[in-house]
Amino acid sequence: MEPYIVKILSVEPVTHNVKRFRIEKPDGYIFHPGQATDLSINTPALVNEKHPFTFTALEEEEYLEFTIKIYESRHGVTDALGKLEPGSELVIGDSWGAIEYKDPGVFVAGGAGVTPFIAIFRRLYKDNKIDHNLLIFSNKTLQDIILREEFTKILGNNFINTLTAEKVPGYDNRHINSDYLKEKITDFNQPFYICGPDPFVKEISDALVGFGANPESVVFEK
Repeated sequence: MEPYIVKILSVEPVTHNVKRFRIEKPDGYIFHPGQATDLSINTPALVNEKHPFTFTALEEEEYLEFTIKIYESRHGVTDALGKLEPGSELVIGDSWGAIEYKDPGVFVAGGAGVTPFIAIFRRLYKDNKIDHNLLIFSNKTLQDIILREEFTKILGNNFINTLTAEKVPGYDNRHINSDYLKEKITDFNQPFYICGPDPFVKEISDALVGFGANPESVVFEK
């Protein structure tokens, strides 16, 4: 399919280094929660620098939305995205794969790896199907937690946070490893959804399968 050239409608901060971009939605554009698209900035220097980003709004919204962590020190695409303003043009392709929700289960995310889960949780919450889903979320510090208030509203006590670089009352101060998973999860006969850095995903997936999880029920981006 031909790529779509779309304009940014709004840019808002989510955390100190994460921004929410709402952009024009092409007529007839279709995606599902958990899916992504390849995105680039419509300038001669960057139009061919395509990177995958996950949709974070719901299908029925009149705009598309991306929640993106800005890595200023890398001087790459996200750094350039972070400097854009409404009216700037982006190029997107069709939606594709990423993470597909099957049944209630345990979501495990590291940092910005939570973004594929945002639209999934919003969809389940709106459809009153959020029960029996658990999110275990690892971040370095409290200020790094993306959409902390919204996830708390959606999931309540089924929103578990651990901080690896600071101690805060009410929050765990541990890395997510096999011991942590065994402590937090009592049933390994259910779906698991994992997203984060590649080493994080591998360690979590291997641990879950080691505890008896069905490899076919461990879902992650491929």
